[in-house]
Amino acid sequence: MPLFIQTPRFIIREFKPEEEEIYVALYDDEKVIVHLPKRTQQEQVDIFRGTIADYEAGKTLNRWGLFNNGDGDYIGSCLLRNFYDFKDKIELGYSLHQKYWGQGIGTEMAQIMIAHAFSNTDAEEVVAVTTLGNTGSQKVLLKAGMERRDNFHRDGEELAYFGIKRNSGFKI
Repeated sequence: MPLFIQTPRFIIREFKPEEEEIYVALYDDEKVIVHLPKRTQQEQVDIFRGTIADYEAGKTLNRWGLFNNGDGDYIGSCLLRNFYDFKDKIELGYSLHQKYWGQGIGTEMAQIMIAHAFSNTDAEEVVAVTTLGNTGSQKVLLKAGMERRDNFHRDGEELAYFGIKRNSGFKI
């Protein structure tokens, strides 16, 4: 079943194939990608096309677009995916255009995605990681109800680690 969530401010939905260009263009902004894994433009294209293929395969965990509810402007993307080999953890990730930073959109989106993960998977925990310097995203995750845990190491990098358990009483 396709994901489509509408709030007064934005829509979370599957990307359309013709939105590849706006998806890839987000990652041309140096301020957006400073805290993200370094990827080439072709890798971003491959990620987008893989996302479209995953929709067609009916995968529950995936990547979705956030669009302004008023004018349809592309805000950014969010994702839920398996957290490495941990069968009981789902990872939340996201990236937003700069002009949407500091407006509470990230927090609202994170709460919605946490609820979606708990409603549609058997995961016991939703987790997220940020670079140690990404204090903006760290605040988003805390406001969304996650708690800071011991740092996590991924690909030789130390990352801030956040999580929320299914039985935590989380409510959106």
